[in-house]
Amino acid sequence: MGELSALPNIGKVVEEQLNAVGIETFARLKELGSKEAWLRIKAIDDSACIHRLYALEGAIQGIRKGNLPGDKKADLKAFYNAHK
Repeated sequence: MGELSALPNIGKVVEEQLNAVGIETFARLKELGSKEAWLRIKAIDDSACIHRLYALEGAIQGIRKGNLPGDKKADLKAFYNAHK
């Protein structure tokens, strides 16, 4: 496993998906943001759910997805609902 799987919430499968869509480093993930990264994953895996979006944001912030602030979760949920 690589650099991304060392982040919170990122396991082997999500790391492989990130790599498949051109995101191979934390710097690139942070630059694109969780929403763009999720959209790219969604394009190759239609089963990408809101929990994956939360996981990506948590990874960027360095926290478990369950510890995301309520306002951030609400923002991500609105984004998810607009793109599912």
